[in-house]
Amino acid sequence: MMTTDQSDFGRYVRRQANRGNLVVQPRMGFAEPAAMRAGLLATRHADATTAGTITLDAHTRVGRLDLAEQALREGIPLNGYPLVTHPVDVTRWVASVSDQDFPIQVRHGTALPLGVFEVLRAIPLGATEGGPVSYCLPYGRTPLRESITSWAKCCDGLAELRSQQMEPHLETFGGCMLGQLCPPGQLVAIAILEGLFFVQHGLRSISLSYAQQTNLEQDCEAVAALRRLCRELLPAVDWHVVIYAYMGVYPRTAAGGARVLEQAVALAVYTGAERLIVKTTVEAQRIPSVQENISALEQAAAFAEVLPPSGVPLESDSQTYAEAAAIVRAVLDLDDDLGIALRIAFGKGLLDLPFSLHPDNNGATRSRIDRDGWLRWEDTGSLPLRGSVWRVKPRPRSAARLLEELTYVQRKFDYESEIRHNSRGDRV
Repeated sequence: MMTTDQSDFGRYVRRQANRGNLVVQPRMGFAEPAAMRAGLLATRHADATTAGTITLDAHTRVGRLDLAEQALREGIPLNGYPLVTHPVDVTRWVASVSDQDFPIQVRHGTALPLGVFEVLRAIPLGATEGGPVSYCLPYGRTPLRESITSWAKCCDGLAELRSQQMEPHLETFGGCMLGQLCPPGQLVAIAILEGLFFVQHGLRSISLSYAQQTNLEQDCEAVAALRRLCRELLPAVDWHVVIYAYMGVYPRTAAGGARVLEQAVALAVYTGAERLIVKTTVEAQRIPSVQENISALEQAAAFAEVLPPSGVPLESDSQTYAEAAAIVRAVLDLDDDLGIALRIAFGKGLLDLPFSLHPDNNGATRSRIDRDGWLRWEDTGSLPLRGSVWRVKPRPRSAARLLEELTYVQRKFDYESEIRHNSRGDRV
């Protein structure tokens, strides 16, 4: 059985942060156990401070274990590791490359993850991620009530791993809602609320996510707000912040993709975030290979080491902090039980995601990117932000406008890389 040091994901990240190291991590998953183990070993031996990832396949995420079993039986390719389908002993062998200097996290995307968590406890693997809101909305139509009930049981069960001399770790995906076009104030608020939900159900080691958006300065403001709220509301918890490289429509060019990753690294370093989930330069074309993942990890680590001091002010008393704090306070006032409070909040529209079609989401909010690249509220619906939010002037809604917003980062970074390439050519 793994020892406490081998299994304590949070302690590892904290130790590396104290040494001045940014932990970089891929989003890697392969169906075949030998390939998954080889990918983990390659990650471990990369020239960077790394954590390993086992990402699950799409069938397992939605509970279609019959399709996962059929795929393995017939040799049909899967886009991840079918954790619940493979025998526990096989996955235990895959994960045996882990130790105190290389922890592994399981990433799954499941709204009803009881089966996944049962396997994690049996292996045992103590680090995973998700959340009752962030893995329910907007990925499917699972009722929010069912997701909250399932996640409460999963958290309670994960916390029991402490009886096996492990300190389980759970990362909220709340700061990555929609991947894009959700204003940072609400991303920060949902991350905090899910973190509090985890703690209420027995977790003592957590991480809080934030996905890179459309403007580096706004993102720095958001992560500063997230860290301030963690200090205020999670004082007795071992927590750290994890940044995700942009999760929306990715640049087509390698140079554009590299620049997005560089800005994600800058966001992590400038804000003191302890961990970064990287993306490769081929995200717009296909699923990256192991070597492409390793290259992205090493490039991120190398850039973090030479990054000059930030010229971006880190104001924790900001517009983003005011919005996030107002939403968090409004939800916490609804009920002492966070699960009940979250259900009521979505029912009243105190939490409301723009562009999410989930039946439990009011859908009264809208956002847009302003002329400076900041992601702003256009319509706040019933969010508890009266008097504390700056809105942009509404524009007529259309499919063309939404597509323009969704491809903003792709177009911006591909255009900038083309300009730089042409400038170099002109000088030659």
